[in-house]
Amino acid sequence: MFPMSQRHPSVTFYAELIACHECDTLSQIPALAPGRAARCRCCGCVLLRNPKGGLDRSIALYGAALILLLLANAFPFLTLEIQGRSEITNIFGASRALYNAGMGELAVVVFLTTILAPALLITSSLYVLLGVRSRRPLPGLRTALSWISQLQMWVMLDVFMLGVLVAFVKLGNMATMHIGISLFAFVGLILVSAAATAAFEPQLLWQQIGYRRGKPHAG
Repeated sequence: MFPMSQRHPSVTFYAELIACHECDTLSQIPALAPGRAARCRCCGCVLLRNPKGGLDRSIALYGAALILLLLANAFPFLTLEIQGRSEITNIFGASRALYNAGMGELAVVVFLTTILAPALLITSSLYVLLGVRSRRPLPGLRTALSWISQLQMWVMLDVFMLGVLVAFVKLGNMATMHIGISLFAFVGLILVSAAATAAFEPQLLWQQIGYRRGKPHAG
């Protein structure tokens, strides 16, 4: 169960003694209202945030990101017309094309950073948020939360989009390119994912499940 405050998770969170990750100063954090942040009294570093909208906002953003991810992989990304031939590709097709061209390592990196890692990050975040929101001790909840920060480092949607823009410039005079629905969904995915990451506060979620720094919350 969740031993922390029984108030609605989008209203107020309570904290324990927190060490600043910049100067190691210990601070007792009071209750934080939505949209407020606690800073270290010595160096001014942000110790804890309670984002506006609470868990409901994060759930909505990650839910939208999941829909956009599905759309980005379900429809054509680009259509190239070269000398009367049309080549239709999607995000997975880009990875497969790299593999067929003998660049297997790069193909794996593209697949991990644009498909697998974003899918795992979004689903894991939703799993944790919904578990905390419903106050149910779902299996693997703590493990999923501990892996989210690691998955974030592997999500490189913006880097892939930069590569697409470079391809537009280089192929502009060689082929006629038609933008597919997937590209618009992918751009939306980048924006929504950034907003979802900004609204996601792992420390508050650890408090809600009563588990911080590998030790069960006492009380």
